Amino acid sequence: MEQSKELTKIADLTPESKSVNVIAKVLSVGEPKEIPSKFGPSRKVAEVPIADESGSVVLSLWQDQIGTVSEGETIQIENGYVSLVKGHIRVNVGKYGKITKSEVDVSDPSTGVNVSDKEYEQPERRPYNNRRRSYGGGGRRDDRDRF
Repeated sequence: MEQSKELTKIADLTPESKSVNVIAKVLSVGEPKEIPSKFGPSRKVAEVPIADESGSVVLSLWQDQIGTVSEGETIQIENGYVSLVKGHIRVNVGKYGKITKSEVDVSDPSTGVNVSDKEYEQPERRPYNNRRRSYGGGGRRDDRDRF
């Protein structure tokens, strides 16, 4: 990884963390689970606890990412993001991020601080059909004005 990308320590992750770069050791690999979707087919996710010297967190691997990491190896996450699952932090790697094996080893991974253990308040989400829409216009709707 280029030195220009700043590394985030796991203990510093918050629900607002965006574009995170982390080097961490894979502590274990969970079994994939089916997650039903409201919009199409269900998706598979596997939870993978990872740790660096500052603490540990759960990494969510989706679909094709499952099986790309192994217990005990050190991985590098570039441009990951944080989401909340039932109020608990998860690190994700979306289409703009990537997971690679790291040349740098995490020699002393810490499980003392697990940032996924802390429960955060979920931000309130407005139902889709309750969003305001603007269709532009806003002037008088009178045909006489056109001529």
